[in-house]
Amino acid sequence: MIGIALGVESPSRIHESIPKAIRTRQAEKIQRFRMRKQKPIDQMILFELIKNSRISDRQLAKKLGVSQPTVSRRRASLEKEMFDGYTVVPKWDKLGYELLAITLVKAKPIFSSQEKYKAVSKRGFEWLSNQHNVLMGGAIEGMGFNSHMISVHKSYSDYNEFLHTLRLEMGDLIDDVQTLLVDLVAKDRLKPLHLKYLAEANK
Repeated sequence: MIGIALGVESPSRIHESIPKAIRTRQAEKIQRFRMRKQKPIDQMILFELIKNSRISDRQLAKKLGVSQPTVSRRRASLEKEMFDGYTVVPKWDKLGYELLAITLVKAKPIFSSQEKYKAVSKRGFEWLSNQHNVLMGGAIEGMGFNSHMISVHKSYSDYNEFLHTLRLEMGDLIDDVQTLLVDLVAKDRLKPLHLKYLAEANK
């Protein structure tokens, strides 16, 4: 959950904060889809769309050897139950981004009450919502850290300003911050960031 990326104790605490009725509905929805997703055609469609989300239902049907109505029906079901949306994988350097940062955060243990926990969670969510270069954020476990962010930056100065803003605006909630930097434009990258590898692994 992105909204609780700063100021969490553990993923289990996040789970406990979600009302039981909502958790039950989510579990039932996931279980229903698990019962349906055993059909091989669903995975075939999914992985073809991962490789090329612009492909038409007609093209998919021809490629997979099934009828177009079947593809359209199963695709609609996947979009409803399993997809977060459609996007593209950009050439980061063409957008001006040079760095990907994996930032590990150790939040202070300040949860004296449920109200305090909710207030801190809301503050973390609002802060992250305003950081449009953050691609992902949430709770983690390991190495003494309990939160993380994955973000892209146009330069080291841009990244340094991001860290400065984090410490300035959220520093009262943070004990420690460590970052791994990935050069997005390096010529010696062994494997560029892409989801197509998932599809290739399931041929």
